[in-house]
Amino acid sequence: MNQTRTFLIFALLAVAYLLFQAWEKDYGLQPPVAAATTPAAGASTSTDNSVPGASSSTAPAAVPGTVSEASAQLITVSTDVLRLTIDTRGGSVVRSELLNYPAVPRTKKDPDPAPVRMLDDDRAQYFVAQSGIVSNQGDAPDHRAVFSAAQTSYALTQGQDDLKVDLTWQNAAGLKVTKTFALKRGSYVVTVDQKIDNGGSTAWAGNTYEQLQRVAPAQQKSWWQNFSDPASHSFYGAAWYSPEDKMTTLPFTDFAKKPLNHAITGGWASMLQHYFFVAWIPSAQDASSYSTSVINPDTAQPVYLIRAVGPSISVAPGQSATSAARLYIGPKLQGTLDQVAPGLDLTTNYGWLTVVAQPLHWLLSQLHAIAGNWGVAIILLVLLLKGALWKLTAAQFRSGARMRKLQPRVNALKERYGDDKMKMQQAMMELYKKEKVNPMSGCLPVLITMPVFFGLYRVLMESVELRHAPFFGWVHDLSAPDPFFVLPVIYILVMLATQWLTPAAAGMDPAQQKMMKVMPVVFGFMFLFFPAGLVLYWVINGLTSLTQQWLITRSVDRADEKAKATA
Repeated sequence: MNQTRTFLIFALLAVAYLLFQAWEKDYGLQPPVAAATTPAAGASTSTDNSVPGASSSTAPAAVPGTVSEASAQLITVSTDVLRLTIDTRGGSVVRSELLNYPAVPRTKKDPDPAPVRMLDDDRAQYFVAQSGIVSNQGDAPDHRAVFSAAQTSYALTQGQDDLKVDLTWQNAAGLKVTKTFALKRGSYVVTVDQKIDNGGSTAWAGNTYEQLQRVAPAQQKSWWQNFSDPASHSFYGAAWYSPEDKMTTLPFTDFAKKPLNHAITGGWASMLQHYFFVAWIPSAQDASSYSTSVINPDTAQPVYLIRAVGPSISVAPGQSATSAARLYIGPKLQGTLDQVAPGLDLTTNYGWLTVVAQPLHWLLSQLHAIAGNWGVAIILLVLLLKGALWKLTAAQFRSGARMRKLQPRVNALKERYGDDKMKMQQAMMELYKKEKVNPMSGCLPVLITMPVFFGLYRVLMESVELRHAPFFGWVHDLSAPDPFFVLPVIYILVMLATQWLTPAAAGMDPAQQKMMKVMPVVFGFMFLFFPAGLVLYWVINGLTSLTQQWLITRSVDRADEKAKATA
């Protein structure tokens, strides 16, 4: 395959992929929502904010409304990686900051920017994690009940690895609930235990539950922001996992149309966004009733909810029982999340490119461990790939060099056969066969490099490890476009040099030749919006290919000169 046509095919495939990605985001192409064969007890399929009660004593009571209420008292809890704000009303986590992840890249002007805030009780970015207890027998501390705490600030001290925060609630009948938040150094997992002590004279029964509420993030306003911001291409919405169906996603636009109503054992419920997520992980041994709903669906800013209601708990007088769940608030760190809970690694969603992107991420991680810089790791990835394909691309360039020498004879065939394209093609094939030139030699390398290109695109877009990863100089974030467009300009120059070394495709009319001359500029313009790491990959790939092509072209020329000298 001629290099100019290879280049055109690559450009068209890239444009087609970007258009498909935009269509996929706009129309919410997601895996189907798992339907329960038997409705889970107490699960909601309506768009209101309650889980209906049931007549059975073992069914969960109604979970109360989820409208926001005034805070009771705010408690700050800090570790080396997390800073949480817990409201004593319900013991809800209403704010969370990821201390190791700045909201914007660090610069000399701003060396210590504010950290990423996930959970937030501000109405415009409302996103909270709640838990509570409900009972058909009456009083129980749901997410509206007011707890008490011993102090308003907790923090890990030097040499301390564990931190616990106790909130307590008690009613006049002697029922006491202690909600304990346990955090560990270096961990984004918060263990939330709800201990029920029955100090009354009658048996008590009820259910614990965990839920996430959030509003949909504001959409970018301009086409430039939507196209150049990696976050605008990522999935936002709910996701849950079951051992049978694996991870299922539900975009905010489908909450009302495809409500979740499913009993799951060994699963989790989450809200996903670009690079980060929050997930409730109930006890793996208990069957929980998972549901979704939309609160105030007809308002300008509806609230989306995903909930897991645990099985019934019975506590005899003078006895106690504890329900445990875990709350993950943090980044999509691949290779570690499956150690937290099965399937949690799937939250880094590469879509249909997973089969290529996951191995690429693993290989890049290994190269990063060696180089200490993600940009250098990308360069090493290119060199490894070029080394593996060296013989294939060498055959391609050798064929191209010979085709360039045959161009005068191809032009003569054009003049001889005129508009008779059938005879022209036959004559060209005979010429190529005689001179041992394979015009299709470039197909296999491009078939291999194209999946790598798209897979790396998804890795750079979705992998939090590459977020704000600097290269050198002006490139402070490999996951964002080059701020000064230096790499796209270098790419254009490399492609123009490649075209100069490449023979024009046989049979290409003048209009096609003009189009091919401007294609490097058009494709370079597209790269203005691509992540700098992806453009770096393609610049290094182009430079190594150009160097290899120049070396092989020189060797072919020298071999021909030597053959003429000895003839």
